Amino acid sequence: MTRSCEKEIEADESYFGGRRKGKRGRGSGSKTIVFGILERDNRVSVSILEDVSAKTLVEETVKKVRRGSIVYTDRWRGYSSLMFCGYKHLSIDHEYSFKSGKVYINGIEGFWSFAKERLIKYHGISKEKFLYYIKEMEWRYNNRNKELYGLLINYMLGANNT
Repeated sequence: MTRSCEKEIEADESYFGGRRKGKRGRGSGSKTIVFGILERDNRVSVSILEDVSAKTLVEETVKKVRRGSIVYTDRWRGYSSLMFCGYKHLSIDHEYSFKSGKVYINGIEGFWSFAKERLIKYHGISKEKFLYYIKEMEWRYNNRNKELYGLLINYMLGANNT
């Protein structure tokens, strides 16, 4: 994903790392935090984060999304400063609703489901190699309507320079 997009964007973070006792979600210290940005009806881009502070979330968003875009998020306080960075920021409170007109993040939530469903079969992935696996899920999702085998062959042979 490039910064050239001036579209509707969904941003969200998710936690990967298996089922463990104790805190879950944002409070779990041992899980890997993955931040995702989805252009509606287009591509997803993911990156691994150390934390979900406002500074980190805004820095990642500014790297990938052109100012002036509409950014849809959940109500996590880390996203509240996006409107001061040149974005139109709209959020949905999942405590009450998952969709309110065009305000939803169901697309990026769908990617999280897609990735977790496919990664669960590995029964654990080392933190050192997790980036490769999540980037593979990004690639598979972005090319989900294409014939992947032929696409891979073209990439390996250097026939596709995109």
